[in-house]
Parts: sequence; structure tokens; C-alpha cells
Amino acid sequence: MKGARRIFAVIVAVLLPLTLGAAELDMREYLLGHVGDSYGWHIATVRGEAVSVHLPVIVRSSVSGWHVFSSGHIEEGGSWEGFRLATGDEPHSGKLVEETPEGLLRPFDISITRNVLGLMVNSSLVLLIILFGARWYRRHNAMEEAPRGFAGIVEMMVTMVEDDIIKPCVGAEYKKYSPYLLTAFFFIFISNLMGIVPFFPGGANVTGNIAITLCLALFTFLAVNIFGSRHYYKDIFWPDVPVFLKAFPLMPIIETVGVFTKPFSLMVRLFANILAGHMMILGVLSVIFITATMGAFLNGSLTVIAVLFGVFMDILECLVAFLQAYVFTMLSSVFIGLSRQEPESVHDDNKL
Repeated sequence: MKGARRIFAVIVAVLLPLTLGAAELDMREYLLGHVGDSYGWHIATVRGEAVSVHLPVIVRSSVSGWHVFSSGHIEEGGSWEGFRLATGDEPHSGKLVEETPEGLLRPFDISITRNVLGLMVNSSLVLLIILFGARWYRRHNAMEEAPRGFAGIVEMMVTMVEDDIIKPCVGAEYKKYSPYLLTAFFFIFISNLMGIVPFFPGGANVTGNIAITLCLALFTFLAVNIFGSRHYYKDIFWPDVPVFLKAFPLMPIIETVGVFTKPFSLMVRLFANILAGHMMILGVLSVIFITATMGAFLNGSLTVIAVLFGVFMDILECLVAFLQAYVFTMLSSVFIGLSRQEPESVHDDNKL
């Protein structure tokens, strides 16, 4: 109970100053500002002054070549070397544009944005977790003693994913795909958890960004279709169906569409669930700001309810973080296993 009261006190201490003087809340800017990407990383607002981490902007102009500068130069409507952020009524709203005689142009942009930095942080955490876990095995004989502490937790997670997901779904050749599937699981799980953390370097909406989930789904798509067996492609282009169905290639068309809809479902499922969870938590906490001008009693009572419900939603999102990593890894394993299935195994399954 003491720990819960301390957490509650910290949350109120952080949120209460933000509500003071808040006349009106722009919900669209509030929600999209938190779940969207940005060129800087806003940490907090102290006495009306924004505390942010200014990230490097790296762009290539078709007119003047490469430019590297701090995102602090373009925040709050600023401009630097002809570059600025497009406003809401302009094309490419929220993105970096270059002012030229021909109008506003989008430069080639490889800037380190908030999601990119979050991606680097999460990837580094996954690497450190695996390396620290492997460090125990370099110093001990795993055949004589079992790992404890952090190494034991890592082994438990790896064993659970491999024995309960990868091995049953992929089949006999599971060891070839275990490195990718384990990496995907830990990366998604850590990214989901870091997205819930409300302070730097957490809070980046990495797995709630469709570009990230697209890349993850693309890796599964390549693993399925590059290493697929001949039987897998035979089922797609020459399935075991009656001759009249082969004359009209309805089944190959359906199977070909399925090749692309499977990774598409992976992409959308992970993106939509994580984004929806973030939006729900932000929507609950927005009650604090919306009721800031409705009186101390109403604002205070609803603040308590919003904070308690927000803590409950955060705990629920911890479960969702694990479930989404589990589901993505399981479905990827199933798709890979189906692409490696041989005719003999199909007949054996039918006998069973």
C-alpha cells in the first residue's frame, strides 16, 4: 500500500502542475502529439517552459545538398537554413519542408526522430539483455548448475518461446528460424513495455508506428517465401483440387492473395492494438486537463479517478505487451511452419 501511495503521489505531482492554467485542451494535438513521431523529444513542461531533447535533423536538399542541424532550431515555428515544419493547412503537415522559389518541397529526410531514437534504445536493451544472459553461460557449466537471477529469467523466457511456440509451430527445422523469431519476440515485448513508461527514454510509440510493424511483417514475409518448400508453392499454384477448378484458377488466385494478406494481418494487428492502448490511456488522463477549469472539487475528484484508472490501464497494457509479442511470434512461426511442410507430413497429419 505504501508503494501504491508513493506512485499515486508522484503521478499527481507530475500532472497537477500541467493542469494549472490550462484553459482549453486541443484533443487532436494532445493525442497525436503523444502517439505521433516528432523531430524532438518533449520530456516535460516546467513553469511554461518546454524541456526537450533536441535530436539531429539530417536532410538532403535538391538545391543546396546536405544539412545537419539541431531540431531545436525548427521547434515552435522556427526556421533554419530554409527548412521548417509544415503547418496544419499546408501540404506535408508536421513534416520538415524546404522553402524554395518553386514552393514548399520535401527534402530527402533521414533525421533521428523520436521513434528512431526509441528504436535504437529498444534494440540496445534487447542486445544488452541477451548479452548479459549469455555472460553467465561463458562463466559456468550449464550441465552442472542452473542459472539464477537475471540469467535464469532470460533462460526461462527463451525456453518458453522456443518450446511452446517455435518448436511446435515450425517443426523439425525450428533451429534455423529460432534466432529471428526469438529476436522478434524480445524486440516487440521490450518495445511494448518501453512505450508504457511515461518518462525518457520511454514513451516512444515504436510498435504503434505502422512503419515499424511493416518492417517486422516484411521479415516474416521474406522468411516464409524465400525458404518455402516446393510443396508450399505447389499448394499455391497447382493445388490438389478437382480438374475443373484447375482449369479456372480460382484457388491459385485465392492462395496468392493469402501470401500477402498474412503478413498484412501481422502488421495491422500489432500496430492497431498498441496504438489503441496508448490512445485509451491518453484519453483517460485527458480528463484531468479537460476538467481543469471546472472547479477544484470536480477536477480533484475526477483526477483521482483518472489516475487510478490510468494505473489500471497501464497494468493491463503490460499484459497486452506480452500477448502481442506472443501472438506475433506464434503467427510468424505458424506461417513459416506451413511453408516448410512436406507432403509426407501432410499425409501423416491426415492419418491422425
